[in-house]
Amino acid sequence: MMDMITSWVAAAGYLGVFALMFLENLFPPIPSEFIMPLAGFVAARGELSLPGVIAAGVAGTLAGNAVWFEAARAFGAERTRRLCARYGRWIGVLDEDLDKAEATLRRWGPVAVFLGRMMPGIRTVISIPAGLIEMPRKVFYYWTTLGSTLWVGGLAVLGYVLEEGYGRIEGYVDPVGKLLVATVGLFFLWQLWRIWRRPRG
Repeated sequence: MMDMITSWVAAAGYLGVFALMFLENLFPPIPSEFIMPLAGFVAARGELSLPGVIAAGVAGTLAGNAVWFEAARAFGAERTRRLCARYGRWIGVLDEDLDKAEATLRRWGPVAVFLGRMMPGIRTVISIPAGLIEMPRKVFYYWTTLGSTLWVGGLAVLGYVLEEGYGRIEGYVDPVGKLLVATVGLFFLWQLWRIWRRPRG
């Protein structure tokens, strides 16, 4: 199982890592905690380079966040809230997630953009309130790049380092890989259930 997954990541290459991280930041079908360690694992096998994997992951993260940030700036608070209320259940952005991200931003200011990159449930939507308050672009992209590099890089390095012990843990890798796939599937189904169980407003 793990060989199959890592072979797919290797075949998809840097563009695949970019695309997965881009999608993870638009609507999280697969969390970065799953994508980047696998990419780091592939890099440790010599099929991709670790700096290339990190760069692709950070670029995908920035691109996904840029979509939310620029859209929120362009649409404004009222229209963005209306769009989230109407279509949020389709893309995994709920009012409660937006409220949580906005509260974090109010409490921590621009640093919240940095911290939000490492907080599940926040990192996908933190860019929206940042855009709504028209945070300066230089400030937003600086903190987003910094936080994303630390988070994405850390996950990739973790996967890279774990590969060194592959020979010792080879017997455990396949069941762990199956468990990870099952966990991602359950997470995705839970996200859908959480979104669709809410009454339509």
